[in-house]
Amino acid sequence: MSLQRRLNRGLMLILSAVFVGHWLAADWVIRAVAEKQMTTRLQHDADSLIDTLQPNGDGLLEFDSSHIGTVYGQAFSGHYFVLHIGPRTYYSQSLQSETLPFPALPAGTVQLFHHTDGPQKQPLLVLNRGLQRFGHPVSIAIAEDLTDIGRDIDHIRLAYLLLTVLVLLLAIGLQTGDVRRALHPLQAVRAELAEIAGGRKPQIQTRVPLEIKPLVGEVNRLLLLVERRLYQSRTAIGNLAHSLKTPLAMLFRLAESPVLAADPELQQQLQQQAQKMHERIERELKRARLSGNLQSASVFNPQEELDALTQLLRNIYSEKVLDFQISVPDRPLNFDREDMLELIGNLLDNACKWAERCVVVEIECTQTMRITVEDDGPGCSAAEMQQLSRRGLRLDEAVQGHGLGLAIVRDIAEFYRGKLSIERSPRLGGLRVSVQFPR
Repeated sequence: MSLQRRLNRGLMLILSAVFVGHWLAADWVIRAVAEKQMTTRLQHDADSLIDTLQPNGDGLLEFDSSHIGTVYGQAFSGHYFVLHIGPRTYYSQSLQSETLPFPALPAGTVQLFHHTDGPQKQPLLVLNRGLQRFGHPVSIAIAEDLTDIGRDIDHIRLAYLLLTVLVLLLAIGLQTGDVRRALHPLQAVRAELAEIAGGRKPQIQTRVPLEIKPLVGEVNRLLLLVERRLYQSRTAIGNLAHSLKTPLAMLFRLAESPVLAADPELQQQLQQQAQKMHERIERELKRARLSGNLQSASVFNPQEELDALTQLLRNIYSEKVLDFQISVPDRPLNFDREDMLELIGNLLDNACKWAERCVVVEIECTQTMRITVEDDGPGCSAAEMQQLSRRGLRLDEAVQGHGLGLAIVRDIAEFYRGKLSIERSPRLGGLRVSVQFPR
């Protein structure tokens, strides 16, 4: 799962949990506020009823129902009371002939509760109080129908639920956009890494957040380290090849020494081994010249590079008058410049070595990239080409003259999962070597 999807999923779950909790809390607050207002009203109605109690001439409390509100006189108005004065019980006229099972409470006791079985099966909010009035125990229960306020609360709850869902969707949308913007530097870094891999940039230069900055710094440091190690490796190879030339010259002179004339077989072996060392050193030096002073992962433009490369080969094979026919694209290709220069340089070196006058270079870029180098030299026999095409065979050990260069070409082709093919050129008669790379 992508980081963006994971962040969006986590934030949506958190926002949903927060909004559901907020909605439940708001629903509870609305109901609590409404019932608190009802309780206050019930308290006032109870106080009004208590104020109507007056002692008569016999010392008993009398209840004057003419002073109570009209809502307690209307049939099933939703406002009811039950009054206990000693053993006597009075019900509001609004109950008609119905009764409510609210018991008398001791003095100083208060109860607030819901009663679900009203006179018409409606829910009631009941405030029941016990007190002393003129020395007599009095208990009064005031009840109010919750049906209307419940209906109003349901409407408010539904409206608030819709508003909450809309706000939640808006918050998720804004959060998704913010996550996308927050991850944009990572996408820019990924694009820059692709450009670095394609040789179009040396390092990551995108401005990134503080949390990612150390990671980008480490990647740039590794890129610099790789480039430096690569440069040091090439320099060391070149220096080693140059340093071996003097001892090798001494070996040649020793091989020609009259002292070894008495042992011609030993002299011949010494000359052969010294010659092989000389050829290997020359090849390495030629590779170093072909590669030049390059930066790692620099861009490869076939047209620009082939112009310089053919000029270099004309200087190396100055004893020949070679005609280079080049057909290559003039645009950057997503391949490492050094690898491509080494590959094409070795193919051209072999072609120039055997060509009489003409060398053809073609690079086709369609669904795949295909590099073809042909020459008008003597070519190879079918058996030799079969040996050259064998996988894992060191070509310099197979066919004299087609040496380490083709082995290097094979290594580079295999690194890019490419395919090397060797055949006779139908139009020039010499050797045609092709390397096809997947794109």
